[in-house]
Amino acid sequence: MGLIVVGVDDSETAHAAALIAVRLATSLGSALHVVTAFDKGGALKVDGPGGSIAVTPVDRAEALLERIAAEFRRAVPDLTTAAGQGRPAEVICAEAERVGADLIVVGNKRMHGAPRILGAVASKVATLAPCDVYIAHTT
Repeated sequence: MGLIVVGVDDSETAHAAALIAVRLATSLGSALHVVTAFDKGGALKVDGPGGSIAVTPVDRAEALLERIAAEFRRAVPDLTTAAGQGRPAEVICAEAERVGADLIVVGNKRMHGAPRILGAVASKVATLAPCDVYIAHTT
């Protein structure tokens, strides 16, 4: 298997899905592409020792990806990242198609009961994916 894509956000369940994707990538000798989505929201004002700065949604997404890459790059040297604006499932699937992914890994968060019917990220990814989908048990 050549390339695995995993969708993440800043949640514990997304981190658990990323850990599973790392295990799959190492055991299969695959590259790993970590993807996160962000919205159009405005910048947040953050106060620091040098004064306040504006942190945009893009900044937050890139910081998340840097943390994940730093954590997992030793296990998967062939790790890349991408952030895209939009709804998480759509961003993950578009990025998987763009990079020619063989597998998408997502967590099963909100796959139970009414939220499943309303369109949890994993359900939407399973519907839109251009490749196979692995729904990891993360809850």
